[in-house]
Amino acid sequence: MKAFAELLERLLFAPGRNTKIALLRAYFASRPDPERGYALAAIAGALDFPGAKAATLKALAAARMDAELFALSYDFVGDLAETIALIWPAHGDTPPALPEVIEGLRTANRAEIPALIESWLDRSDASARFALIKLLTGGLRVGASLRLAKLALAEMGLVDVNQIEEVWHGLNPPYTSLFSWLEGKSARPEPGEAPVFRPVMLAHPMEPGDVARTDWRAFRAEQKFDGIRVQIVATAQERRLYTRNAEDISHAFQEVLEQLTFDAVLDGELLVIRDGVIAPFTDLQQRLNRKTASAKLQREFPVGIMLYDMLFEAGEDIRPLSFDARRTRLEGWFAKTKPERMQLSPLIPFSSIDELASLREAARTVQSEGLMLKHCEAPYVAGRPKGMWWKWKREPLSLDAVLMYAQRGHGKRSSFYSDYTFGVWTADGELVPVAKAYSGYTDEELNFIDKWIRAHTINRFGPVREVEKTLVFELGFDSAQLSTRHKSGVALRFPRVLRLRTDKPASEANRLEDVRRLIPLE
Repeated sequence: MKAFAELLERLLFAPGRNTKIALLRAYFASRPDPERGYALAAIAGALDFPGAKAATLKALAAARMDAELFALSYDFVGDLAETIALIWPAHGDTPPALPEVIEGLRTANRAEIPALIESWLDRSDASARFALIKLLTGGLRVGASLRLAKLALAEMGLVDVNQIEEVWHGLNPPYTSLFSWLEGKSARPEPGEAPVFRPVMLAHPMEPGDVARTDWRAFRAEQKFDGIRVQIVATAQERRLYTRNAEDISHAFQEVLEQLTFDAVLDGELLVIRDGVIAPFTDLQQRLNRKTASAKLQREFPVGIMLYDMLFEAGEDIRPLSFDARRTRLEGWFAKTKPERMQLSPLIPFSSIDELASLREAARTVQSEGLMLKHCEAPYVAGRPKGMWWKWKREPLSLDAVLMYAQRGHGKRSSFYSDYTFGVWTADGELVPVAKAYSGYTDEELNFIDKWIRAHTINRFGPVREVEKTLVFELGFDSAQLSTRHKSGVALRFPRVLRLRTDKPASEANRLEDVRRLIPLE
């Protein structure tokens, strides 16, 4: 645990991306199995300890120290792991090894886990306690993403990072076969016929200069439908439905899985579709983040998939083919297979960039976020290769809203109030929340907002501060939608801060009726 704790501490304070990669590479190259594999799993978020949650740690802390002291310390520090690590009333120097922690938690029953954690905390110094708690709660937040870890592994093994991406989802902690391959001790582990996720191809956002310097005659256009990107993997062995981030959501969409009676890997968009009409994203949200979906939910929010691309057909990898060739294969496969709950994304004919611009501005009328533009010769490659695929999103909507509540952020922002709830006025003069946002401002603006929040707090609800309703922000967002989860009855999709409006009185912020006018088909 000492080496892992040192790694986390150095990553937390590392000044840049390349430094973090170098730290990870050195750790993976120097630490033994299975320790390094468990560290990689922690960074990947692939470890889960049901009996060791935040509530367990808070209860242990409450039993060891004054409750008021802990509450005040937690409020000041803003991070549970750091708070407990610093004020835990013991100081040891023989922390458990990382494999000891993993294997101990896996073999212990729930009743034994609190005492086990308590003994580890007693044996550890503040640094090791911090690492231990971060590991247990599954929230490292030290600025080291799984992508950085994969880049470090690629440097360590002198391989292209895409080779690691290709096999990653067929591996399990502690990744012994992966390290063996990277060190030249064995062949690359292959997934075989397992229904593994394949790295997705992503598009670059279109900037004004890109429009002028690109030859659009070589591109194909499609709608960028407003759902969630999915990869459909069906083999002779199993079937899976993954998000673009490789999260397996098969369990929540069993009615889709039942129709995957073919052998192919497809790329598409998951949508709620009723009688051929695409529903707003809020309808799809009713199906997301659920372990299962009842028959009633499936009837009320029927899902389908708009197919964009084909990666494999009957075990053949067709990703090296051009977009036009893959599209021809997809169309032929679709006509032959006629898969239920799936449609082909239509290619949009166009004769000029001006015509495309008009289509982009009309995207909201068909539940689209804008256009996808794909070069006819582009192979399907992992990552975001520039010049092959473009996303040309419609212009964002905007409104002025009043800051209502604030909460501390995480990681480097744990000392700042950086997560905000915004509201607009009702006809009766009541401020009702319509959005939460935590991006779009500069570090200088964050410092100003944080100081303002501390000076204008009027109430506290645990970690949340209620503030005076006087500070106005201009918010940008993609669309407004009906929502039963908000008192206002509406919610903004993808809200972000555009600018502070210290020049504007709160009474002049937008009204709820302004937001409702932006909701399609209301």
